[in-house]
Amino acid sequence: MTLYLSRLSLSRAPGPAALNSILSPDAPGPRLDAHHRLLWAAFSDGPDRRRDFLWREDRPGEFLTLSARPPNASDLFAPPQVKPFAPALEPGSALDFSLRANATMSRKGVGRVDVVMDALRAVPKGERGPERMATAGRAGAGWLARQGAKAGFRVDRVEVVDYRTIVLPGHRGPRQDQPQFGILDMTGRITVSDPGAFLAQLVQGFGRAKSYGCGLMLIRRAG
Repeated sequence: MTLYLSRLSLSRAPGPAALNSILSPDAPGPRLDAHHRLLWAAFSDGPDRRRDFLWREDRPGEFLTLSARPPNASDLFAPPQVKPFAPALEPGSALDFSLRANATMSRKGVGRVDVVMDALRAVPKGERGPERMATAGRAGAGWLARQGAKAGFRVDRVEVVDYRTIVLPGHRGPRQDQPQFGILDMTGRITVSDPGAFLAQLVQGFGRAKSYGCGLMLIRRAG
């Protein structure tokens, strides 16, 4: 039998492809966790800094962020493309939007629940698969309308283009006890009724799980 004793040292300048499995794992939960930590490299400037930015993965290896300060230089990223974000809105402004959100609501005696998971409980188990996206569409539209009532906009049109559940990394134990949350991808059109309230909420983000790439609403003027 031949044995090998080796010493491996980290490269001082590894290529991006060599780090892919660490920076962008294939499994959804670890991927979001890794991306959260990765984005901190561009925004954390001290041990006391709290997260003050929203983010989402736009395409593999590319991220969009909304923040009150530009990202820091980091060897992990190419020089960032930064532009001011100061939309001039007025009552009646129509906007096309794209939103990735963890949509929840408060359920008496239970606490915070995912709106789609909650709605699916009313569907017979054998029908939940076929009814999943239709249920997600109704629950997501209702949730967004409630957000708009508080944040100064009206929903004119909304389509839920995807709904998936993510298991958070690090869980050990029975599968049924795994902590997880749902992610809705929505697109559509809204009309702003209160620009101040809308922009204030836009900066804060919509829904929960913002550390995991949820909450950032992308907007553009309706064409």
